[in-house]
Amino acid sequence: MPRIKLTLAYDGTAYHGWQIQPQQSSIQGKLEAALQKLTQETIRIQGAGRTDAGVHALGQVAHFDTASSFPAHEWIRALNAVLPEDIVVHDVAKVDREFHARFSAKEKEYRYQIFNAKQPAPLERQTRWFVRYVLDVGKMEEAAKALRGSHCFTSFCATDTDVEDHNIDLNQIQIVKKGEQIDIIFRASRFLRYMVRNIVGFLVEVGRGKRFPEEVETILAAMDRRAAGLTAPSHGLILVKVIYSGGQN
Repeated sequence: MPRIKLTLAYDGTAYHGWQIQPQQSSIQGKLEAALQKLTQETIRIQGAGRTDAGVHALGQVAHFDTASSFPAHEWIRALNAVLPEDIVVHDVAKVDREFHARFSAKEKEYRYQIFNAKQPAPLERQTRWFVRYVLDVGKMEEAAKALRGSHCFTSFCATDTDVEDHNIDLNQIQIVKKGEQIDIIFRASRFLRYMVRNIVGFLVEVGRGKRFPEEVETILAAMDRRAAGLTAPSHGLILVKVIYSGGQN
């Protein structure tokens, strides 16, 4: 039975995250419904990561097994014809049975987007966190540098996470400012639930002068979610890409 790899983008505004949940609209649910309509099969799709409610993606990856023999280009055309307009499949490929969208991934890249101005921008409201306070990006970069590397990120993950290992090698935190837009780029082999949003919340408080870069060591050592403070809203977060062996998405 062929295994199919999808690369897709979506606007997460209308969805309760990637994963199927009772009585809630999800990206996974929409994809599985589309696949059933096209193949008449009950197909379970596996994603590279479970984005939360309101989180977007430019390069989410998923895979599924099917008895259908559509060529790759036909899968793209057919799926995009039946999916809602806020979910778009960009690439389809047949892969080996050993490939797994989640477990074969080597690294993921997320971008958190901030709009830092006195007044909000209507066209940015669903993809950027509007922060009206002046932010000291230099101080934010100083704190980000202290968070880069291998640490126990218990203080920056959700309290209800079921993952026991909170040690993450955070390969990259890069802050890019262009006018009123501030992007914070994260790369790691894996992320804990709410980890990026909690780090961004802390960095924004540092930028406002409410917290200080020197606190990073104490916060990490506390291993207590309450030590890190603010959680950034979900709508500013984008899963940019998932990287596999050879640097391929």
